[in-house]
Amino acid sequence: MSGTDVTKVVVIGGGIAGTAAALALQRAGYDVTVYEAHPDTAADIGAFLTLGSNGMRALAQLGATDAVTATGFALTSLRLLDSQGTEQARGPLGEVTDPALHYRCLRRGELNSALQREAARRGIPVRHGVRLADVSNGPDGVTAHFADGTTADADLLLGADGLNSTVRTRLVPEARPGYAGQRIYYGYSAAAPEGDPTGLITFVRGGESTFGYAVSPAGQTYWFARVNTEALPADGAVHEADRREELLPLLRGDATPAADIVAGSVGPVLATNATDLPLGTVWHRGRALLIGDAAHAASPATGQGASMALEDAVVLAKALRDLPDVPAAFAAYEGHRRPRVERNITVSGGMSRAGHGSARPGLAVARPAEPDAALIRQLAWDTPLSAAPPKES
Repeated sequence: MSGTDVTKVVVIGGGIAGTAAALALQRAGYDVTVYEAHPDTAADIGAFLTLGSNGMRALAQLGATDAVTATGFALTSLRLLDSQGTEQARGPLGEVTDPALHYRCLRRGELNSALQREAARRGIPVRHGVRLADVSNGPDGVTAHFADGTTADADLLLGADGLNSTVRTRLVPEARPGYAGQRIYYGYSAAAPEGDPTGLITFVRGGESTFGYAVSPAGQTYWFARVNTEALPADGAVHEADRREELLPLLRGDATPAADIVAGSVGPVLATNATDLPLGTVWHRGRALLIGDAAHAASPATGQGASMALEDAVVLAKALRDLPDVPAAFAAYEGHRRPRVERNITVSGGMSRAGHGSARPGLAVARPAEPDAALIRQLAWDTPLSAAPPKES
């Protein structure tokens, strides 16, 4: 057991950050229950994401590699094309020498389901359809108040409820996400460019967009486009409209596979806003702490959101395990995590706001996943977490 006085933890949010945190905290010896507002695991089933080598390394520390690699497909190389379809660069993606650390492409809902199945297998309760209404935060404990009138008492509450976090609204109402300057379109296509191997992700620096795609082993093309334009209206229903005809004219001016891929999409072409949180957002008050997108949401340009959430889970569990009390654990967690995640917010937001023509948009995806000795030490489960983060060289 840990040096802190924490025994029971309530996690608000059963997505990537929350379920991974539950796995990590249980491994560190804590009694954890996850509360998820959605009635099932299929939230955001339409969207897909990539897990970087760093995210896969964090999963390995949780013993969850097999659970996640049972779905999706590996990515091992990256290619950058210009608007005429000419290859500008090609290279390995992430840590390609270790299959367990290969980048992975999968649907968000599939990842949520895989992590929640693993939590259930380990006996971690995940309660669906329970929506948080308020938080009572005391010096020695915290109470979650739910919309159905029930409550849950704990020593610690984790707000892992995403970009529009209710926990963050209760703790730091002044911290609000802002538009990062791009709409993100995405979908799945039956049109697979001839000769593109599985395991390759291609980025196209187009005249009106940055486009990316990868072909699954089943021959389906997973694709996205980032377009600099005004934000979608706040009404969430607009994101469910098929926006194919809005996007296609922006792609047809380029001599690349992008327009054909989008035209061949199976199901609706969806869109959402790229958003991020301000640097310096407060992460904790009393016995409540924010993790994942609730604390440090970034624009998706670097493709690191899910991986950063998985890193959070491991480092937080180690901090609570290894430090003598909650204030020290929170301080160590923040000291280790804030420089890294805020660098990602800055880089990703800079890429989004600079526009589709910013320098080397695709290759920036690989950069955060390069092996880093300090990160490897932070994530290594059997290596104690230091009270102060190591100094950068």
